[in-house]
Amino acid sequence: MEPLDYLVIAPHPDDAELGVGGTILTLLEQGARVGVLDLTDGEPTPHGSTEIRRRETDAATAVLGITWRSNLGLTNRRLEADLESRTRLATALRQLRPRVLFAPYWEDAHPDHVAANALVDAARFWAKLTKTDMPGEPFYPERIIYYFSIHLRLHAQPSFVIDVSPHHETKMKAVACYHSQFIEGRPTKSPTLLDDLRDRARYWGWTINAAYGEPFVTRELVGLRGLRDLR
Repeated sequence: MEPLDYLVIAPHPDDAELGVGGTILTLLEQGARVGVLDLTDGEPTPHGSTEIRRRETDAATAVLGITWRSNLGLTNRRLEADLESRTRLATALRQLRPRVLFAPYWEDAHPDHVAANALVDAARFWAKLTKTDMPGEPFYPERIIYYFSIHLRLHAQPSFVIDVSPHHETKMKAVACYHSQFIEGRPTKSPTLLDDLRDRARYWGWTINAAYGEPFVTRELVGLRGLRDLR
C-alpha cells in the first residue's frame, strides 16, 4: 500500500465525519491520500449495535469517497492510552506511514476522546523506535493536527480554520448516515443536533469570511510557503 498523506484517527465511527468531514473532502479533491482509522466500534449505544454501526460507517465512508478505512478493535467506553493500545496504534502508523495525523483535541467531556488524544501522542513517538519487536520500519509522522468534538461546549482558540464551504453539504450527508446516533431517538424540534453542527460550521466560516469552516489546533507552529491562499 502506498503511504497515506493524512490519517484521521477517531475514537469512534462518526467522529471523523463530525470533526474533519469537510477537510477530508477538501484533501481528497486536492489529490491527497486520506485514510480513517477508527479506534473502537462505538458500541454499545442506545439505538445502535455493532452491525448497525458497521453499515452506517460503510455508508458514510462511501459518501466521503474514502478509499482506506479500518478499525483498530479497541474497546468502546474503556479506551486507554496503555502500552498495549500504544503498540497497536504505533504498529499501524509504521505500516501506513502517514505524513500528518488528525487526532481529537485534548480537552473533552468524553473520556474516550481524552484517552485517544493521549494515545495518538504516545503512539506517534513510539512508532519511530528502533530495537523493538513491533513490525515495520521506524516512522515518525511530521505533525499532529487536533480536531474538535461535540461533547464539550468549548470556544477554544483554533490555530487555523479550513474553508470547507464547497463540501459542507456532502459532510452533512455523511454525518446523517449515522442515523442511530444523530437522528433516532433525538428531538425533532429545531434546533436538532444536526442544526447545531451546521451552525457551528457557519460560525467558523464567518470567522474567515467563508460560508462554512472547520477549526483545528496544533501544538507546533504551522509553516506557510506563501500567502496566496489566505482568506
